[in-house]
Amino acid sequence: MPILPLKVTREDYNSVRASIESAITIGGEIRNVLGSQSELNPTNDLHNEVYRASEALSVFGSRWTIEILSALYISGPRRFNQMKHLLEGISSRTLSDKLRYLVEEGLVSRQVSDGPPIRVTYLLTEHGRTCGRLLSPLVAHLKIHLGTVMAHD
Repeated sequence: MPILPLKVTREDYNSVRASIESAITIGGEIRNVLGSQSELNPTNDLHNEVYRASEALSVFGSRWTIEILSALYISGPRRFNQMKHLLEGISSRTLSDKLRYLVEEGLVSRQVSDGPPIRVTYLLTEHGRTCGRLLSPLVAHLKIHLGTVMAHD
C-alpha cells in the first residue's frame, strides 16, 4: 500500500523549510568549529575525526534501531506489545534484544510498574528525546525531498 503524502498548509510548510535551513546553517557552524580543531591539534587527524563521527552514529546504524526510536519519539511511551504492533515485521526476540541495547546505550528507559499485573513501559530518555529533536530537521528534509510532505493552498 503506497504511503500518502502528508499535506500541510503553505505557512507550515514554509516554517518547516525555514527551520531546516536554520539547522543546516548551525550544522555548518558546528562543522567549522570541529574542523578548526583538527588544524590546531596535529594528533587530531581526519582519520580519527571520521572514526569518531562514525562511532557516534553507530547506534543508529543497527537494524530496527531507527524504527524503534522513531516509534517512541512519535507515539510516546509504549509497552512491548504496542511497540511490536507499530513495527511491522519485527520478531519478539529482535524487539527484546534491540530494546535492551537501546537501554544500555542510554536512549531508552525501561519503567516497571508494580502489579498485578506488572507493566513494563519503554520511553525515550532525555538523551533519546534530544537525539530525536536533532534528527527532526534531517527527517523533515528527507520527507520533503521524497514528496511525503507537501504544501497545499
